[in-house]
Amino acid sequence: MTDRSPVAAVILAAGLGRRFGGPKVAARLGDDTLLMRVSRIARDAGLNPILAVVPRGTETPARVEAVVNADPARGQSLSLRLGIERVPSNRAALILLVDQPTMPPESIAAVLAARGRRPLVVAVADDRYGPPALIEPEAFPLVMELSGDIGLREVLASRPDLVEAVPVAAHPPDVDTAADLDRLEDRLGP
Repeated sequence: MTDRSPVAAVILAAGLGRRFGGPKVAARLGDDTLLMRVSRIARDAGLNPILAVVPRGTETPARVEAVVNADPARGQSLSLRLGIERVPSNRAALILLVDQPTMPPESIAAVLAARGRRPLVVAVADDRYGPPALIEPEAFPLVMELSGDIGLREVLASRPDLVEAVPVAAHPPDVDTAADLDRLEDRLGP
């Protein structure tokens, strides 16, 4: 395992957004879409390439490679697998979520700084794992075994021996509903 290889961003953005009332990928927060905001966070962190797993027909920001999930109803595991499949060889993947457009750069930096000890590095706050989560190439097969509407949480829970938990101040709020987006907009201001 190396802690010096480049890291790709995999932004999961293909969800159906049932509680939100539709896909969140194009929802606007201020002048930007959620995908634009998360892509900028990834770019500012030096992640390359930036891969966004999106539903068919989604426009992605400049310098963001679309990875189309043609069947989002199959659940988050499909998006994870599609994203990991597109990560260039010998690169780790940092998983970000489109519904966390206020991911603190400090959380990403902390996870990246913890590379090299274990193949799965994840932020933890209030005794709960959450993004960002880094997957080294040797752990990619664990992701490829997932199916259904499950994500990395199940892998992390089933293989704690492979997990390096990195304390962060707090996890950013999720945009799960339109009301969540309105609250975030109010908090961020114009």
